[in-house]
Amino acid sequence: QLQLVESGGGLVQPGGSLRLSCAASGFTLDYYNIGWFRQAPGKEREGLSCIRARGGSTNYADSVKGRFTISRDNAKNTVYLQMNSLQPEDTAVYYCAARRTVFPCSTTHLYDYWGQGTQVTVSS
Repeated sequence: QLQLVESGGGLVQPGGSLRLSCAASGFTLDYYNIGWFRQAPGKEREGLSCIRARGGSTNYADSVKGRFTISRDNAKNTVYLQMNSLQPEDTAVYYCAARRTVFPCSTTHLYDYWGQGTQVTVSS
């Protein structure tokens, strides 16, 4: 069974940090671009960042650039999203997704597999 599982969400105070993990089972992430997305209540899903399967090139949405860092550990079949300087507007359910492709990544592409999401709440 092909599956992505996010973890690492939780409650954090403004200015704090969290590291989200996206672990794959049933397939290897080596050949997949991985994207991170979020959706807040009443808002559309927002693409945050992605990392390419080969070479590991990355890109970021302006809303998180300089605060969030995406990385991958193919040996652990896991992709991470380090989130720093979190603010209340970052509160959302965060999802990772995988797309098998040889092309550079983009959060506007269609993705093949999605995780179930992990809640991030930023509040004092």
